[in-house]
Amino acid sequence: MNRADKHLLDDVLAEDSNFRGALLAETLRLARRRRQIRQVRRISGVFAAAFLISGLFWLNWSKPISVQPQIAKKNLPLPAYQLVRTRPLLQNEIVTTESSAVHLIASAASVVEIETKPGNFRRINDAELLALVANRPAILIRTGPNSEKLIFANPAEEGNARVN
Repeated sequence: MNRADKHLLDDVLAEDSNFRGALLAETLRLARRRRQIRQVRRISGVFAAAFLISGLFWLNWSKPISVQPQIAKKNLPLPAYQLVRTRPLLQNEIVTTESSAVHLIASAASVVEIETKPGNFRRINDAELLALVANRPAILIRTGPNSEKLIFANPAEEGNARVN
């Protein structure tokens, strides 16, 4: 190896050592940056948790406490209200009416008393009901046992459903 080759080899190795140093420095810088980011995340997480916990404590303990002061009963005016305690009525205290005890007091002689006695009516069947409205189109709809509804085809006739 001659002297020129040795000088060239030293130059190449010198460049290589600078490159290696620069590469190592950049790698170390990136590693430090990642470590700093992780530390900032941990610290901000701790602060966020502490903030939330303190907020919960503040909400629970900042409610007004209803402390009723001990009032001496001497020389105080009476309250403007009276406390009423309720309880259910006894059976003999409940007022009821009976159907046989009807008394009518009227100021005019033109008042007529009408009394309905049970058993003075009979139920009609479906055919009899539809026969009563034979001249108007209608339909009988069953919505359940013992539950029917009579619907007229013309809604104007529904309010005028008198039978002659």
